[in-house]
Amino acid sequence: MRQTLIWRWVIGMTKRKIQTADDASLRDELDAEYDASSQVQLCKYALMLAGHILEKVHLPEQDLGVIQEGFLMNGQWQKGEVRMHDVRQISFRIHKLAKTSEDEMVSTALRVAGHAVAAAHMREHAMVASDYAVRLISLLYPGSMEEIRKERLWQISQLKEIRQTD
Repeated sequence: MRQTLIWRWVIGMTKRKIQTADDASLRDELDAEYDASSQVQLCKYALMLAGHILEKVHLPEQDLGVIQEGFLMNGQWQKGEVRMHDVRQISFRIHKLAKTSEDEMVSTALRVAGHAVAAAHMREHAMVASDYAVRLISLLYPGSMEEIRKERLWQISQLKEIRQTD
């Protein structure tokens, strides 16, 4: 375990929290951008990612209000206007929706949103959100590595753009 932690620290790669089809080299490229980003930049990226993903899935109307509240609260946290406790609580509410959903695509999209909001609490949530986004793409386009690559390239370009303009 200790050797794994030391290796992670040396190479700077985030640990994958979920198993899904992926392009490892593109994820590594995103991970390098992640390492060079501030937490506020990662929050901006994660919220943009979640918005992009939520457009691909029809969510139940009652879930949208909680997600909008979470996005708003994350944005307020970025400006120092709300407490971390409040951000965590709304993130937990989104994850509870994901856990209770019987539709795997909806559940996965809600996981993206929940982790995006939680990026204010801990930067690693931004990478977990990106991995869940790739999982959703693999559900929408089974067996299509091309769609997964397109998603990872989109993620990389968005994070780069945020870093350059911020």
